[in-house]
Parts: sequence; C-alpha cells; structure tokens
Amino acid sequence: MTTMSTNAPSPSGWLSKSEAWLDSRGKGAWIAAMVLGFIFFWPVGLALLAYMIWSKRMFSKSCRNRHSIGSHHWSRGLHQSSGNSAFDAYKADTLRRLEEEQRDFEGFLTRLREAKDKAEFDQFIDERARRAASDAKDDEAA
Repeated sequence: MTTMSTNAPSPSGWLSKSEAWLDSRGKGAWIAAMVLGFIFFWPVGLALLAYMIWSKRMFSKSCRNRHSIGSHHWSRGLHQSSGNSAFDAYKADTLRRLEEEQRDFEGFLTRLREAKDKAEFDQFIDERARRAASDAKDDEAA
C-alpha cells in the first residue's frame, strides 16, 4: 500500500495570498484595488468594498492589525524572562533608565512649549501696547 501526499494549493490559496499582499501594503493598496475593480469590472469593486467594510479593514487604523503574526512580538518580549538572570537584571535596569529618560524628555518638551507660549503671549501684549500708544498719539495729533 502506498500513500501519496499531495500539496495541492487550497481553493482559496490565491485569495489568501492576495489578501496578505494587500495587507502588507496597507489601507491605500486596498482602496486602490477597490477603485481599479470599479473601473475595470464594477462587481469586483463592489465585492472589495463589501469585504473591506465587513472585515472592518476600511475603518481600522491599520490593515495589518488582524492578520500580522507577531505584530506585537516586541511588546510580548519586554516582560518575558530570557532565562538568564544577569541579562534580565540588565534589561530591567535599561528599561527603567529609558523610561526615566522619556519622562525627563517629556517634561523638557512641556517646559519648552510653555516657554514658547509665554514668549508668544508677551510678544502679543507688547505689540498691542505699541498699537495702543501709536493710536493715542495719532488721536492727539488730530
């Protein structure tokens, strides 16, 4: 008795590959495919539009959020132990230091924005005072 293994592609193989290809290129590729579908054969464009709405691709932030394997792989690895305690301690210390630097930088940006806002407001007040003084001199001269 012999067994034969067939590796025939599944009937939806080309559909899955097309979907993955469009997903890898983002929402713009889906919209372009839909527009081309409407131009060349309107039922294809209509089918793509229905699929995009039904699968929530049209209104999601990214087309990749549903199908990409490991899209959040980096976030899972942040808290996962490597098995080496020295490396884990180093990683924890480095992450703590980076978070502290991020907080410091955000504070710096806040102070920078506040200083810029104050400078712009002071400039506005000075210009308004100069205009008022100029208008008062013009009124006295007339």
